[in-house]
Amino acid sequence: MNFEEFIIALPKIKNIPLPAEASLLKMVPPYRQELIKQQGDNIKNARQSAVMALFYPDFEAQTKLILILRKTYKGVHSAQVGFPGGKVEEADNNLMHTALRETHEEVGVHPDLVTVYKQLTQVYIPPSNFYVQPFIGVANQTPDFIKQDTEVEALLEVYLSDLLNENNLTQKIVTTSYDVDVEVPAFNLNNHLVWGATAMMLSEVKDLLKATL
Repeated sequence: MNFEEFIIALPKIKNIPLPAEASLLKMVPPYRQELIKQQGDNIKNARQSAVMALFYPDFEAQTKLILILRKTYKGVHSAQVGFPGGKVEEADNNLMHTALRETHEEVGVHPDLVTVYKQLTQVYIPPSNFYVQPFIGVANQTPDFIKQDTEVEALLEVYLSDLLNENNLTQKIVTTSYDVDVEVPAFNLNNHLVWGATAMMLSEVKDLLKATL
């Protein structure tokens, strides 16, 4: 989609109610409720984090979204695709500040270059016991991305048209924490399967934009 058309239509999302569960449930893994049940009282002490769904124009003035492929490490989100973002630090004024700071650290886009348009539905991640607050933001110029080599394996520049394309919805086989293989809903974007909490958040972004554009 042409970025000029996108940026003209985007402010409408400020007045659209969040689809929330109606969107999130489309991409919920079937074992999610079991994991939440296992967490029990730990949920009350869940850590806070924030991520940014950052849109921008490429050099051909087409609208894109930046995602990251995380490094392989000993952790629950190893080698997964996600939004730039991370956990709250003491110096952060609020969750939006967290999302902007982490976006700067992970992909090199300075907060001054980002306009935040919408706060989305908070999503709980059972394996890591985090509540994640997503935001939709826009950089009006093509960013000079600089990936954080210690945490980011690769940057995925996804066309908005690919996110909105229903043909890019698919399934992925994953092994649960209780050693059972299950099919989970996923997005096929840039030859990567995006599932779990990131897919749930992407679903809400997608539905909001489809109601706007």
